[in-house]
Amino acid sequence: MKQFKIFLYILAVFAVFYFIPFQNEAVQRSVHEALLMAQDYARQHVLLCLVPAFFIAGGIAVFVSQASVMKYFGAQAKKWLAYGVASVSGTILAVCSCTVLPLFAGIYTRGAGIGPATTFLYSGPAINVLAIILTARVLGLRLGIARAVGAVLFSVIIGLLMHLIFRKEEKARSETAPALTIDDQAARPLWKTAVYFGLMVAILVVANWGKPANVTLVLEDGSRIEGIRAGETSTQVHLKTAGRDQSRLIVEKARIAAISYSPSLYTTIYRARFIIALAFLAGLIFVLIAWFKRSELTEWTGSTWSYAKMILPLLFGGVLVAGFLLGRPGHAALIPERWISSSVGGNSWLSNMVASVAGALMYFATLTEVPILQGLLGSGMGQGPALALLLAGPALSLPSMLVIRQVLGTKKTLVYVFLVCVMATLTGKIFGELVE
Repeated sequence: MKQFKIFLYILAVFAVFYFIPFQNEAVQRSVHEALLMAQDYARQHVLLCLVPAFFIAGGIAVFVSQASVMKYFGAQAKKWLAYGVASVSGTILAVCSCTVLPLFAGIYTRGAGIGPATTFLYSGPAINVLAIILTARVLGLRLGIARAVGAVLFSVIIGLLMHLIFRKEEKARSETAPALTIDDQAARPLWKTAVYFGLMVAILVVANWGKPANVTLVLEDGSRIEGIRAGETSTQVHLKTAGRDQSRLIVEKARIAAISYSPSLYTTIYRARFIIALAFLAGLIFVLIAWFKRSELTEWTGSTWSYAKMILPLLFGGVLVAGFLLGRPGHAALIPERWISSSVGGNSWLSNMVASVAGALMYFATLTEVPILQGLLGSGMGQGPALALLLAGPALSLPSMLVIRQVLGTKKTLVYVFLVCVMATLTGKIFGELVE
């Protein structure tokens, strides 16, 4: 069977190079978009997002007692505690759909139940405080509140449904797990382990501190534009201008000479984020030298490398495919954006379904969904489909699906993706009816 799979992979690669008309202009543009999206992903997510997440996941696998994971997230755990903690995790981590994957793999392989694990998987990128605030300020308060409430409820409902659907398999999984005691990792005090993980989470959060919302752009001709940041692409900055009209403005980065931010504690942290992250890193290095044995560090780095080998190839492969089909935000690829935008007007079941499925397949870098939706709403997208895309898009993507399948298997992954799309469609339809 293994040899047959290898043969199928070789056959698929051969078919791609044999049949795809690379001389076609649309195909050439799509290949170009795929490579540029992979480059954007490598520059924006790997070093500051994925690398810390891999080390955290490796630490979970080595230094967190499996019995402790079972106690708080296993089948016998208190449901209110397991789902409560998992559902609000995104407010602390503020990670994207790809960065959460190593953390999800870490807790699931250590024995967490599929319900709390998938609740965490959804909530990590979906309940991003910065994204919710930006949604409310740029797209409207109602949509921002609906996104926040919908994401929290979504994560719990999807987790509970996954638990109910696969309860027999989860019961068998918990019964076959080796018997463990809570203090099987008692060689090190709990507070030391907490400091170790706290420093790594702090590095992840601070190094990826979001840009302040209130911004002043100084253009090359000396003029100034004040407004609220509504996201950005690789070549543009999107603003919602100050004043009563609050019009939408797109400024090419090539025209910008300087960017200044309104003074605040948030802005101060953003400006000093790398210095603060380096301070946390220095603290982590001290902790590792003082509290950990060399054999433990070797095991930790080995576990981290295992997660990187499992996840990175699938992520980059998925990013290339997503870029080839859909392109970067604002750039055409094989599937024209107008096909999607023309299908999400009004508040029909079809428009909400198209929005949720398209959101689930597209890859959104953190906060890029807001300017994309701003453009779609300006082109006639309904409020319901907009919420459906907001609930399905940031939490899922084609690259993340490939990794989830590696962890959960094909059947559970398909059910999870199906539940996300169905719930997003249903919620979007209800929201659209209410606001209309």
